[in-house]
Amino acid sequence: MKYQYGTEFVYNLPGGNPDPGETFPETIIRECQEELAIEVEVGNILMVGEILASDKRDASVHLLFEGKIIAGIPILQADQTSAIELVWVSISEITKLSMYPNVSLELQDMLFLQKPGKYIGAIDQRWV
Repeated sequence: MKYQYGTEFVYNLPGGNPDPGETFPETIIRECQEELAIEVEVGNILMVGEILASDKRDASVHLLFEGKIIAGIPILQADQTSAIELVWVSISEITKLSMYPNVSLELQDMLFLQKPGKYIGAIDQRWV
């Protein structure tokens, strides 16, 4: 998903914060329905990383799961997201993007090299 902040573009994968009482897989299912009008099957966890707190930002934890579309065609639901466009990017090109969270190298390694999911520690996040 593509977002614009000022003159910069930032990309991320569908997702969001859990509603009260919701598990992480339930959150992913709901967010994909809301943001993209698709039904997904949530698979294994690929990575867990964190953005450390600073004077300007709270800490945040990011979990990335495998997912499979089981119904629907992804269409950006503009009333449910601030994303400006839905884009498909080859995994070989993902490191050229400014991503939030900044996990493109780790994601590329896991998918190309078929590495197992893991805790990646602190995420070196560039802010726009």
